[in-house]
Amino acid sequence: MVSLDAKLSAAVGGPTAKALGTHLELHTVGDLLRHYPRRYVERGALTPFLDLVEGEHATVFAEVQGTTGKRLRPNLYKTDVVIRDAEGARMTLAVFNKPWIEKDLRAGRRAYFSGKAERFNGRMQLANPEFQLVDDEAGVVAEEFAGTLLPIYPAAAKVASLTVQRSVRVALDVVDLGPDPLPDELRARHRLLGLAEALRLIHQPTSYGDVTRAQKRLKWDEAFVLQVVLAQRRAVTRSLAGTPRAPRPGGLLEAFDAALPFSLTAGQQQVGRELAGEMSSSSPMYRLLQGEVGSGKTVVALRAMLQVVDSGGQAALLAPTEVLAQQHARSLRAMLGPLAAAGELGAADVSTRLALLTGSLGAAARRSALAEAASGEAGIVVGTHALLSEGVDFADLGLVVVDEQHRFGVEQRDALRAKGTTPPHVLVMTATPIPRTIAMTVYGDLEVSTLTELPKGRAPIQSAVVPVLDHPQWVDRAWQRVREHVAEGRQAFVVCPRIGGDEVEEPAAGPRPAVAVLDVHAELAQGPLDGLRVQVLHGRMPPDDKDAVMQAFTRGEVDVLVATTVIEVGVDVPNATVMVVLDADRFGVSQLHQLRGRVGRGAHAALCLLVTESESDSPARQRLDAVAATSDGFALSRVDLEQRREGDVLGAAQSGTRSSLRMLQLLRDEDLVVEARVEAVELVELDPMLAGRPALRQAVLDVLDADRADFLEKA
Repeated sequence: MVSLDAKLSAAVGGPTAKALGTHLELHTVGDLLRHYPRRYVERGALTPFLDLVEGEHATVFAEVQGTTGKRLRPNLYKTDVVIRDAEGARMTLAVFNKPWIEKDLRAGRRAYFSGKAERFNGRMQLANPEFQLVDDEAGVVAEEFAGTLLPIYPAAAKVASLTVQRSVRVALDVVDLGPDPLPDELRARHRLLGLAEALRLIHQPTSYGDVTRAQKRLKWDEAFVLQVVLAQRRAVTRSLAGTPRAPRPGGLLEAFDAALPFSLTAGQQQVGRELAGEMSSSSPMYRLLQGEVGSGKTVVALRAMLQVVDSGGQAALLAPTEVLAQQHARSLRAMLGPLAAAGELGAADVSTRLALLTGSLGAAARRSALAEAASGEAGIVVGTHALLSEGVDFADLGLVVVDEQHRFGVEQRDALRAKGTTPPHVLVMTATPIPRTIAMTVYGDLEVSTLTELPKGRAPIQSAVVPVLDHPQWVDRAWQRVREHVAEGRQAFVVCPRIGGDEVEEPAAGPRPAVAVLDVHAELAQGPLDGLRVQVLHGRMPPDDKDAVMQAFTRGEVDVLVATTVIEVGVDVPNATVMVVLDADRFGVSQLHQLRGRVGRGAHAALCLLVTESESDSPARQRLDAVAATSDGFALSRVDLEQRREGDVLGAAQSGTRSSLRMLQLLRDEDLVVEARVEAVELVELDPMLAGRPALRQAVLDVLDADRADFLEKA
């Protein structure tokens, strides 16, 4: 018997194990048994050839009509095999250097054929397929095809589904699964199969009912283990002793609220009360604030920072880019006014200082910012990754605010938290809305607050797709619309996928080069936007130049800003009312929603035009149509996540957790995820380190890397 973590060669032999590892990245027995079928076919039901998709590795069940063979060259023998599907359609398979198959594949025999679907002379065929007869000369069905359903596996050019099927059958016969990782009482409550039976039925079902029961159990494995990991993180965080940061009468927060020129939305007030209450506790707050683009998250975060400063502590705001850090520093200073001018003429009676710390600061400015942070003179410190560097110290760090959380990993969050003398409160923000179950998993170690309403006075944004292939004249109209907005005193963004110049584009970017900022700037300034003040902004510009361009745009000294996605987040120019996104199909749904949020931030109606050369029926065009159809970020987030593997989301945002979702679909299995979270929280409260659950503890360790495991061990 072999264990799940045994090398695959111990179960299926060296050559097969090498092929499975090389072409399908299956290296252990557990990897193989968790390589689930993508679908099933009923034994005896011929497969319609219309189901074949060009370029995919497919398996069909068909009846042989006849074979003919001939030698093309001394070392090349070709056999044409004519097969028939359920509809009577015929397909010819070309098989090379296997003359013996003419005996096996006689007319009337039925077999499974596996290969890559390709077109040859306008007709679909399977290229040099593997095949497996289902019965012998006497008509006796082979053991591996005795069941009602045949599993069809994700395959590769050199590893057919039939090879995977045979390997799985061998592995199931020799594997020792050990104790079941799911507690007996949990399985009883939710009527779940044991692991051994679930694995047997997912790979060798006799009915679709078997498949459904096996899938339910295997989804629970994935959901429950992930929720246990996150519940442990929450338990570790909550067990730390922090410093209460209660509001102070007559402090900065009261003065700020009194001077606000607008009323907070009901959502902002509610979230503000949640944050104020949690920060008044000695248990560190650990909360995610998500909200639509322009929903006012920055004001909520600033009020929390002022509460901490009033208590004698400091707040640090971590931004992913220099442009965003500089924009935050400017907007916070503008909102605070004399409240952020401590030590200067005109400072308010109650005031603090705001320091900006980025990697490009000059030596003198950096020394000044470091001194203000270390002495406590700066109550608020805004910065990029530079805040995480050694030598950046705080007098009393009480609150860490992380903007655009999806740009940072768990380790970066923890690195900034570690700069507090006691664990600081943590507020992470994202303007990329995500459904509840995704938030529960990706950010499952955080409590979640959501802002859904926009501040009063925000203008609606009209969005439209500009299909170049269908209506090339619409591009000219797009530039006319830009000129019209500028003539009315407004400003515009033009967004491009890349910079240009000597930049090397990724090979996977598409069949043609993406449009570039530097090229588009020259074309527009000398063509359709001639006479307008057109400037460029991109990530390769020196930081001071980027800041100068952004400030000029903010002051209205630039009509049109041609930029990369460096303007995706944090840029707040209420006078910008039109955006043209070129090669819009090269951006994701959430990214387009973020970009669009840079316009419509004032009282004037706004327009976003998505220019594309994608075909009208392509998936890329469908994405763009979805973005143009709604400004609801939560609805778009579902569209986005339905088009890409949820495991990629977990791998990118929940650092330390592998992309382990093979069966579970977070959007479709919402109820199961909620149930798994409840069960995980209850279990971890009773046994935080799973001392009494060794099999579950091992399952948890299997999805953690060494750093994350070390984090949990520190409890």
